[in-house]
Formats: sequence, structure tokens, C-alpha cells
Amino acid sequence: MAAAGDAPADLPPLLKQLQSGRPVAGYSNTPEQIKKHLAVTKGVPYFRFPPEPNGYLHIGHAKSMNLNFGEAAAHGGVTYLRYDDTNPESEEVEYIQAIEEMVRWLGYNPQWVTFSSDQFEKLHECAVELIKKGLAYVDHSTAEEMHKQRGERLDSPWRDRPVAENLKLFEHMRQGRYAEGAATLRVKGDMQSDNPNMRDFVAYRIKYSPHPHVGDKWCIYPSYDFTHCLVDSLENIDYSCCTLEFETRRESYFWLLDVLGMWKPHVYEFSRLNVTGALLSKRKINHLVHEKIVRGFDDPRLLTLAGLRRRGYRPESINRFCKDVGVTRNLNVIQLAKLENVLREDLDEKCLRRLGVIEPLECVVEGGMDAAPAEVEAPEHPRKTELGNRKVTFSSRFFIDRSDFRTEDVDPKYYGLAPGKTVGLKYGPNFTCSRFDADATTGLPTKVFGTVDFARAVKPKTNISWVDAATAVDVEFRLYTPLLTDDKAATETDFMKYIDPHSEVISHGKCEPAVKALALRESVQLERFAYFTVDDDSTGLGTAGVKLVMNRVVGLKEDKDKVAAPDPRRKK
Repeated sequence: MAAAGDAPADLPPLLKQLQSGRPVAGYSNTPEQIKKHLAVTKGVPYFRFPPEPNGYLHIGHAKSMNLNFGEAAAHGGVTYLRYDDTNPESEEVEYIQAIEEMVRWLGYNPQWVTFSSDQFEKLHECAVELIKKGLAYVDHSTAEEMHKQRGERLDSPWRDRPVAENLKLFEHMRQGRYAEGAATLRVKGDMQSDNPNMRDFVAYRIKYSPHPHVGDKWCIYPSYDFTHCLVDSLENIDYSCCTLEFETRRESYFWLLDVLGMWKPHVYEFSRLNVTGALLSKRKINHLVHEKIVRGFDDPRLLTLAGLRRRGYRPESINRFCKDVGVTRNLNVIQLAKLENVLREDLDEKCLRRLGVIEPLECVVEGGMDAAPAEVEAPEHPRKTELGNRKVTFSSRFFIDRSDFRTEDVDPKYYGLAPGKTVGLKYGPNFTCSRFDADATTGLPTKVFGTVDFARAVKPKTNISWVDAATAVDVEFRLYTPLLTDDKAATETDFMKYIDPHSEVISHGKCEPAVKALALRESVQLERFAYFTVDDDSTGLGTAGVKLVMNRVVGLKEDKDKVAAPDPRRKK
């Protein structure tokens, strides 16, 4: 007899490290169940990725996909995308569509796309069978009363109702004869069990809400505890992988399948993915969106997959990050810098280079540019000579970044531009500052004057970015930093006090004209600054009237001065 709780001989190696070592009663399959199962699967391992469509997928879901789709692909298996849609009050068609879009964007192709609600008729039949076996009853306890009963191990006063009466009342529930909360169907588990999940959990409750997939056909809906294991079995799942908070449901999972005589999958639990500086709670993310604290579910500050895509992350970098993190049963708190480093390595190889300035400061060449060329050449990518060079116009008016100019040069470690100093203009001439104009009120420089030397008689200590004023393209830059000021937001109820109101800063900058050819969500490296990607708010792409909005994806190197906030999930 094969045991669902024990590892089969051909268990994928990645799952071996997830074995809990805690087999529970009822986890064994009979020879007949195994034969019936193999007749369907033909020995091909079945996995599933079962999100609830009550929000957008985030980086934690990417880890689960990497496990379920990745292990299936590596071992000749198949994977369901199954919507765990048993709560019509919080589920929406928007979420259903967004989930499949993100699954496919990451490069995964489900063998089947199914819904738990597709099995509602079969689940109802299972509930009726439980009643007939004397293992389920209609209960009228309030939520508070039920909480007390399960906490203090007290039987419901309706626990011993006759089978015939329970069948009649359950049908009344289905017919809509009760108000919401007036009746539930509870399984008759073990009220004295040390595991609270075995203490007569709810199998069905009444909800007068239309369902996003099956409409208003039902007014009773199965609970997660009732549905999840049964649909796993009905879909002939071999490996049911879930996060560790579901480990205590092993007893109820296998108990329910055992009393109904159904196939039992192998169950494995792994730790959630927690990333510093980010919220991975659907409820908290939904709050930020609905209160318009962020731009939407695809806000680049969120670690939703839609937000990561808009920020400029590529599927390859996300999948590589998930593979590098791996799966484990240990607490899994990953520094945001690890995710950023994976992205940085990916973009460094893929992105073309462009010149741009984030905070433009105008410069003027005095005395003309005798014999100056109208164009300079710049490589498309410094390590990919096969991509060739591009021509960049240079004239007597150009912009540098405000961060590259100081009105006084008192720091010996500063190599940027200042009065009397010379810098190289990347791929262009040297520029020596002779004077500058400043705002009378703020004292900030408004215009810099100087001379150029195309021969570069003096070797500059640094080369700075610049953009020709005559051909410059206006760009709205959106500069992002972590959304959270402290990782306590992940665990505390009052998480809003840890939201950084300055995590998005908008700057109106300039870029060389080559950026006008960029496509939506295409990324480039603005040399010396960061990687940027074309945001969804851009308009007129590919036309003369293009309006460019670009998100800062990630810096060119990790900021070593950043101090990671302590994570409250770490055990001291």
C-alpha cells in the first residue's frame, strides 16, 4: 500500500527537502485507488498552482509557480492553474484575468485552467455523502458560539441531529430558506482533538453573492478546508505543495479524503517568501490600492507581478531569483537587494546604453566651437561590439545633471564640474567651467558657461553624462525607493504608519533622441545613473509626438550605505 505522506521512490529532488516527517492518520492509498489514479495520469506527475482570485499575484506566488510548474517540467509532469474560488464576496473577474496573464507572462503554460467552482456539484454530492455517513450536520451556532465551542472543545447542541433531518435542512440551505449566518454545514470531526482544525470545521456556509465564474446558481459555498483536498483528489494531483501555515491542516485534509474513500496526494509544505521593504499581504495591498496610496495593483513600488513588470523586471530575472532562493521549511526573509542584484545582472547584459540627465542644468559653450564635429559616436553596448555605434549630436548648448555640478569645489574626492574645473563629457569633448548664473532667491545655479576641448589635451578625472539641447527629448522620470520605512508593516495591524510618502519622486529630465524608438516596457541603461524602463503612462510611442514616462528600475550598483530595517519575523 502506497502512502501519500511518504515520498515515492521517484520523488523530484526539490521536494525531498520539504518532507515534514509528520505522517497523519488516513494518509494511505489503497491498491484500488492507486490503480484508478494511474489509469488517469499514466504515471505522469500532476502538480497544481491554486491561487484564490481575490487579488493580484505577487513575488511569493512566483516562488510557488517556480516550484509547481518548474518541478513538473523538470520531471515530465503537468500542472493545473486552478482558481480556488470559493468566496464570491472577495473574488472578481479582474483578478481571474490578471492571474492567468501573469502566469503566462512568467513563461508558464498550464496544461489545464480550472476552477474549484467547476466542481461545486461534485462537492455538494460529497457533503451529502458525509451527512448520510453521520459525519456532517447542519448547525445554527453563531460565529461567536462556534469560536467558543471549538476553542473549549464543546459539542454544538445540534451535533447529534438525525441524518434525515440534516439532509432536509441542508437542502433548505441550498434553496435559500435561511439568512446568511443562520445555518452552516459542519463536518463531525473530533472535538477533543489537539488539532483545532479537526474540531468540526465548517464545510458549507450561506452567501447571497453572485459568483464571478458560476453566477448566481448557488447560495451555499464550500469552505477552503472542505474544498481544497477534495479538488486536489478530483484532479488527481500527485504533489500538493502549499505554504507552512497550512501544515496544521494535514489532519483534516487526509481525514476528509479517507472517510470519503478518495485518492490522497502527497502533501508538502514550504516557507513563505518574505522580502524586506515590501508588503506581500493581499489584504494590505488591496487597502493601498483602494485608498489610492499607490497607482494601482501594478504600481512599481509593489512586489505584485504586475508591479514588477511595470517597474521593469523581466520574467527571466524573477524566475532566476525564485530558483536562487529555492524552497525550504525554514523562515525565509530575503533582502530586497538580492532581488535587485539578480535584476541588475540581467539588465546589464540585455540593455542598450543611452545618455540622459534626470535633473537638467543648462550649459553654454562660450567662444564658439571651431572645427567642432556636429556628431560624436557612442557604443550601443560597451561589451557587445557587434551591436555597433550610434551617432549623438553635440552643439553649443547642452544639459548636464545638476548632481554633477557644484558652485564650490572644497572636497578633494569630488571630481565633478565646478568653476575652474574640467570634466569629460562622455564620448564627447572636455568641458571647463568658467562661470555660472544662479537664482537670486535660492542661490541655485541656473546656467553654466565654459569652453570645450575636443582634443582632450588634459585627461579628465571623470566623464559625466550630457544631452544636446537642440535634440533633447523631454522625459518624466519616476524615481522609486522602497515603499516601507520599516518591515514591521508586514506584521503589524497599523501598517500605514510605515508607508513612505516619498517613495515615488517625479523629475522632469532630458534624454538623447534615440529613446524615442523605445517600446512600451523596454528598458535601457542611462549611463552613470540607473536602468530605466518605459512606463505604461507613456503616449505616442513610435511617433514624433511621443510623451515618455520612464521608471527607474534599479541603480547601476547596490547602495552599500543603505541600512536594512530589522525584520520582525526573524527570531532573536
